[in-house]
Amino acid sequence: MARIVMKFGGTSVADLDRIRNVADRVAAVAQDGNEVAVVVSAMAGTTNRLVGWTQEMSVVHDAREYDAVVSSGEQVTVGLLAMALQQRGISARSWLGWQLPLRTDGVHGAARIENIDGSELIRRFAEGQVAVVAGFQGVGPDNRITTLGRGGSDTTAVAIAAAVKADRCDIYTDVDGVYTADPRVVTGARKIDKITYEEMLELASQGAKVLQTRSVELAMNHRVRVQVRSSFADAPGTLVVDEEEILEQAVVSGITYTSDEAKVTLLNVADRPGVAAAVFGPLAEANVNVDMIVQSASADGKRTDITFTVARADLQRVEQVLEALRQDVGFEQMVADGDVVKVSVIGVGMRSHAGVAQQMFQALADRTINIQAISTSEIKISVLIAAEYTELAVRTLHAAYGLDAA
Repeated sequence: MARIVMKFGGTSVADLDRIRNVADRVAAVAQDGNEVAVVVSAMAGTTNRLVGWTQEMSVVHDAREYDAVVSSGEQVTVGLLAMALQQRGISARSWLGWQLPLRTDGVHGAARIENIDGSELIRRFAEGQVAVVAGFQGVGPDNRITTLGRGGSDTTAVAIAAAVKADRCDIYTDVDGVYTADPRVVTGARKIDKITYEEMLELASQGAKVLQTRSVELAMNHRVRVQVRSSFADAPGTLVVDEEEILEQAVVSGITYTSDEAKVTLLNVADRPGVAAAVFGPLAEANVNVDMIVQSASADGKRTDITFTVARADLQRVEQVLEALRQDVGFEQMVADGDVVKVSVIGVGMRSHAGVAQQMFQALADRTINIQAISTSEIKISVLIAAEYTELAVRTLHAAYGLDAA
């Protein structure tokens, strides 16, 4: 017998037939003698419709009432799934965030979980009851409903798994696991049996859409074993686990890319102390997240060029902020380019293997793909390239590191 948290996203509960299919899967796990909690999202498209209604009613709205509206989709799903389980002879009841309670901070629309009391769920497990929990929602310090932001149901599931000390948290999606690259781009991409928390976190933050970044952070902090599985096929998925659980690490585990980047270059900036702060300080105040940064000085040491990347959606705001700083910063020209992509090579094996970066750079050079910027971490190397080379770069690197399926 194990204690398992099962999470199903919007596509898995998109209509009544799919909810019945989910009930069949949950019932089978419960009937095997396992203690089960199920976390569900709203039906596919429901949250978008609810968000649209709030915006149509009031462009500038009360964030607390926004959360009250957009959290209602999950309330429907948990009730329907609990009914379906009861029809199958399974003792089940629905739980909303405030009933657990799942306590969060007061940042409506993007709340962070502070505490979950899992004692009542554990008591109900002992009685043979399946808990059907609404994802994405909690309760703030003022007892108002809060929501966790998009992808929040993944975070809810992992948090509940930590609170009840579950043996595993299974995240059911429309894919059957984590792959070495996007299978739509690389036909030879392979499903990964086991991957470390650190690698999954990098993959999630660098463009892989399988798991939400905050859920991976939470799983890593609380050592929750997570399995990514298909909602539509009964087969093992990918386990996200501690590094110690993987006997032999591959040097590179995956290649990913993100196409929502934009590059900004400030030409002929005065090379003096405080210039970087004068550029990036106002951007931070404007809630712009800056990613890659490259600075190159002229031969005489008097002028410099500063290149950095931001989310493409922020590009217009960045241009407005920087144009207002032109006189103070003293740059000659600003050049913006939204036609770029960041490609990343990820693997914990990089810690103990030399030459991974050189292999990446040489493979791209052999394909005459120019690198515009580079950033690295302990287990990741990212490069910025022209968007037109995205698929070629991903396929080239996937083959260069021996990741193609045999």
